[in-house]
Amino acid sequence: MKIYVDSAAPRQGNGRKETPFKHINDAAKVAAPGDEVIVASGIYREYVDPVHAGTEDARIVYRSEELLGAVITGAEPALHWERYQDNIWVYRVDNGVFGNYNPYTTFVGGDWYFAPVVRHTGAVYLNDRQLYEAESLEECIKGEVYPPSWEPEWSVYKWYTEQDGNETVIYANFQGKDPNAEKVEINVRRNCFMPSKTGVGYITFSGFAVNKAATTWAPPAAYQDGMIGPHWSKGWIIEDCDISNSKCSGISLGKYYDEENDHYFTRKKVKSPTQMERDAVCRGQYHGWTKETVGSHIVRRCHIHHCEQTGIVGRMGCVFSLIEDNNIHHINNMQQLGGAEISGIKLHAAIDVVMRRNHIHHSTMGIWTDWEAQGTRISQNLLHDNHSPEGTPMAEGAMCSQDIFVEVSHGPTLIDNNIMLSRAALRIATEGVACVHNLMLGSFTAVGTGTDHSADEAGSQPRYTPYHIRHRTEVAGFNTILHGDDRIYNNIFVQTYPMFEDAGEAEAFGYDNQVAGTAVFDEYPTYDEWIAHFELDKPADMHKLMPYHFGHLPVWINGNAYFNGAKAFKKELSNLVNDQEQASVELVEKDGEYFLKTNVYDLLDGYKTGIINSDILGYAFEPEQRFEDPDGSTIIFTEDYLGGHRGVAAVPGPFASKEAAAKKIW
Repeated sequence: MKIYVDSAAPRQGNGRKETPFKHINDAAKVAAPGDEVIVASGIYREYVDPVHAGTEDARIVYRSEELLGAVITGAEPALHWERYQDNIWVYRVDNGVFGNYNPYTTFVGGDWYFAPVVRHTGAVYLNDRQLYEAESLEECIKGEVYPPSWEPEWSVYKWYTEQDGNETVIYANFQGKDPNAEKVEINVRRNCFMPSKTGVGYITFSGFAVNKAATTWAPPAAYQDGMIGPHWSKGWIIEDCDISNSKCSGISLGKYYDEENDHYFTRKKVKSPTQMERDAVCRGQYHGWTKETVGSHIVRRCHIHHCEQTGIVGRMGCVFSLIEDNNIHHINNMQQLGGAEISGIKLHAAIDVVMRRNHIHHSTMGIWTDWEAQGTRISQNLLHDNHSPEGTPMAEGAMCSQDIFVEVSHGPTLIDNNIMLSRAALRIATEGVACVHNLMLGSFTAVGTGTDHSADEAGSQPRYTPYHIRHRTEVAGFNTILHGDDRIYNNIFVQTYPMFEDAGEAEAFGYDNQVAGTAVFDEYPTYDEWIAHFELDKPADMHKLMPYHFGHLPVWINGNAYFNGAKAFKKELSNLVNDQEQASVELVEKDGEYFLKTNVYDLLDGYKTGIINSDILGYAFEPEQRFEDPDGSTIIFTEDYLGGHRGVAAVPGPFASKEAAAKKIW
């Protein structure tokens, strides 16, 4: 059945084409498996709470009749401002409009939030841009640049809020603009399209613009909301949407609310947040976290931008999902929020999640897979400008920047055929990663570090993290991170960025290693060196072998190319090192299309290497799981960044040939 919605209808109807509903939520109350909700163009200022789930064979489809014509927003127009003084205007709103959730009394904060808890979930928007929240009326009046901002010219637009009886009072510095002549809105709703209950699965959400919701901070051991999300269910498709201006996260594929483990550390303080993450995994098993009931979502062809925590967030509920062909950018550029959950995409327990063909740029981080990146594949993505503008100081509580961060996982995590152009390519505070056929201008960071609580905090307490039954959610075991167990084949490394002269400054920004290439692994054993310690032809001696049970795991590194001083692993048997000729890689944008301008494929000078496959990569050590597709099939890396064919031999990097590298990459 087709159900029709039109905000411009003369009066409320019954969902028929001739008499449509005026509100999407009215359709969401009655839509049943197999139904399609067709939404006419218009602005829908409402929270949509889907009541019924579809089924695998009969989805419920919500579709904007015109692509991006239907806009679901968490904001309301802010009309009739009064001048307070000079550039400062004041606006009053009765708190009744907020119901039981007032964004202007609710602070952003919670577990893993490191910035001062001084920002509200509320926001003021001028012509679809979020203003910067001031901590005092005086700061709002001054309207000075906020130094950590990645967009300092915009940071002079400020707002400040306080309560006066039953009213929320908002002061705003519009820098000479008249708010009564401009488009000014304030957010009033927490979510836009997200079930209030769990288990509402098999919904397709297609072609909407969604913006300006007062979402809350979404850490891993807490309820994770977003403007859109399936709320702990299975089989959603979110496609062809424009998603912007969430206070925290745009899309949530994340965790349900567990009253016994929700911001436990922040509320009770007596257990570490790391312990509560372990508890969340185990309690999730009790609360239905299985392949049959949760995950398997698709997020595709969405434009996600100008959100201040993440474009996409997800703890556990993201498992077995596909995230493809999205353009994600300008995430956390305001730098007013800070903590360990900020990235273009931030996923915990991304088991068998595939992220491919995404364009992620101008964000604090590109992709961050934290804990249990088991069977995760990050492939054919374009990542660039995921670092702060030169000379910009770090905000209090801010995180370091890189294109990809894999943290405290046991693998197998596969990173292949990506173009990674930011100052730090891969933060690898983990084990069990395979990097195959990537182009990296930045360095590896956090090699051998970043996994344990440091000695000055707690006497060097290791972090035990779980690994799982292969291609399942059931926990198979826990262990610390031994580091290593990495495979690095057929990549191109180009030393591009100038070094920080001050090592302390570099460390503060997270650049503990600034040299591109694989030399940072020089102290790691090869497989033959590592296995020799175990004397497999002799009886097992537990005490003698203990140092090797807790030492670094081996690495496999071969077939890579190094330019401009990028350094090679000293035990690499076959590679190309060219320090004599200057390699250049430039990203060129023309009319919204992106190309690489590079001479690297000329400088390879005919160097060829072998085709890599799942059997060459082998098995990640701890879960004993092969680097393979989610269905267990073998991957043969004959397909390049664009999908072109490599044939019987390969050149390093993400392109099959010089000609392929000259084509449009986004």
